[in-house]
Amino acid sequence: MKSKENLEQILKKYKQYLRLEKSLSSNTVQAYLNDVNKLFQYLEGKNVHPYDVTLEHLENFSANLHDLGIQARSQARILSGIRSFYHHLVMDDYIQTDPSELLESPQIGLHLPEVLTLEEIDNLIEQVDLSSKEGQRNRTILEILYSCGLRVSELCNLKLSSLYLDEKFIKVEGKGSKQRLVPISPRAIRELQLYFIDRNHTFIKEGYEDFVFISKRGKNISRIMVFHIIKELADAIGLKKTISPHTFRHSFATHLLEGGANLRAIQCMLGHESIGTTEIYTHMDTNRLRSEIIEHHPRNRTFSKRNTDDKQKW
Repeated sequence: MKSKENLEQILKKYKQYLRLEKSLSSNTVQAYLNDVNKLFQYLEGKNVHPYDVTLEHLENFSANLHDLGIQARSQARILSGIRSFYHHLVMDDYIQTDPSELLESPQIGLHLPEVLTLEEIDNLIEQVDLSSKEGQRNRTILEILYSCGLRVSELCNLKLSSLYLDEKFIKVEGKGSKQRLVPISPRAIRELQLYFIDRNHTFIKEGYEDFVFISKRGKNISRIMVFHIIKELADAIGLKKTISPHTFRHSFATHLLEGGANLRAIQCMLGHESIGTTEIYTHMDTNRLRSEIIEHHPRNRTFSKRNTDDKQKW
């Protein structure tokens, strides 16, 4: 059995592999390492070394995740991390065969994310208190999230040097440090220009001068702060939907599709590596279409009225 010290060295090399070869973000790398540590804790209780793992061990580990009440989507993510780890061990000749090769993930049902209407988005933006010091900044954040369909991490890390406002584009660095150009609307440009007036009088720490959105502490704004801003505004207007910064991204894509945009164009703007990820919005559009038909088609209205009349007779 290989020593614990040797195993720690393997984890260190695996971390380097994720960062350098896979070009994953620090958050994603840490998530993968956490997944592997979950397996290590399980194997320690079974007195099995990670190098000696079989498919049966991994299947039992998967069943244990289910028994702990971990949801199918989270189970699938953890098992994805385990596969990545064992793929690395095989590639670097630490083990000869990959025990995770036939490991199956739990079935995940189609999850349709919450979407805001244009009216709800406008209500949220209008709710921002422009008399406050951060008012114009917060208003601009909401407009950029919706107009450009950014991930919250992309928004927090947006740089002044990545703004090409004369050309009406911004350069975004997405997952895996992949860059893409995203169109920016005239309204979003105007909100940015108004925010820059306030930003010029904002304290900015050394090293953070290029970030667009600055917090009270002089650093780039955090993901948590963006979540907090949106939650407060949603509560203020009495919005019943459970929303987050990602809701603006979903709304951006859904409204584009409803307006007739090409799915490939939406894929490029969202920075999805696979068209399959973008296709969830076609399901959303289909559901909306079905609701419209049920509500407005004369056959459905007639049938509904006849059912109501029959119930009244009884």
